[in-house]
Amino acid sequence: MKLSELMTGVTPDPEFAGIVTAGDMVLAVDFSGEAASPADYIVADEGVTEQTGTLEATTADSTYLRSGTSTTKTGTTRSFTVAGDRFAGDEFQDALLDHRLKYGTGQTVIKKYVYFNMLTGKGEQGSISIAVEDDNSGAAGENAGWSATLTARGTPKAYTYSPAEMESLASVAAKTTTQKSS
Repeated sequence: MKLSELMTGVTPDPEFAGIVTAGDMVLAVDFSGEAASPADYIVADEGVTEQTGTLEATTADSTYLRSGTSTTKTGTTRSFTVAGDRFAGDEFQDALLDHRLKYGTGQTVIKKYVYFNMLTGKGEQGSISIAVEDDNSGAAGENAGWSATLTARGTPKAYTYSPAEMESLASVAAKTTTQKSS
């Protein structure tokens, strides 16, 4: 499912206040490398049982003559653990578990992403390196499972979902499709 499809009829409120569930957080990835905008990114959805975003501080310790050791934060690493029950035919899972991505290296496994709260529209965007850890695993009688770790490259930028942007892009896409079929 594309991000534009997921967000159809959803209007985030930047001032929302209340409990946010894991299902309110959206992770969408440009597996093709050709998406015109985040509207065309593929959403982690069907069969996903875990979508955990983590932040880990990078630090450096220095020891000073009279004040002792001091720790300085030098950066933050963003990663996601995504796991679920295998659902053949789901765009996100099929792309994530594609042979080229599972065994790929270097630039082959670097993809653009957005991650945001669909209630507020606020989140981040950047590039991730994908490492598939399990594919179609499980014991007898259980659903086949899969898992992957997606690690951000560099520092993600702030992202705010915009319904107007999605509508504009959908309009442009519809006009292009109409022109091609004429």
